[in-house]
Amino acid sequence: MSHDYSDRWIEVSANGLLIRWYYFPAGTKRIPFERIRSVSKVNMGALTGRGRIWGTANPGLWAHLDPGRPRKQVAFIVSTGGSVSSFITPDDPAAFESAFASHCDVAIDQGGRSALI
Repeated sequence: MSHDYSDRWIEVSANGLLIRWYYFPAGTKRIPFERIRSVSKVNMGALTGRGRIWGTANPGLWAHLDPGRPRKQVAFIVSTGGSVSSFITPDDPAAFESAFASHCDVAIDQGGRSALI
């Protein structure tokens, strides 16, 4: 099966978005593109996501496991319209955006704001 973007945690393919190690202890979240309502690109800082390896302090966001998150600058918030949105940190944000745009009509909000997580 071919895919357009894949790293250890995130995959974008014709089947949708796959987030590995989303649920405890090692569950995978699969989101079909038709369920995605919005995606926002956000900047991370020491108090706005980079220090959060897994989980959340914000009940509206959930971060998948990513031990490399403290070294990253950018995250994406993926909303399906539910009460909790996914906070994901692909290893290559530009490649992720390109792959996502090739499969999904939802435009990524480039606001660049920070998210409290």
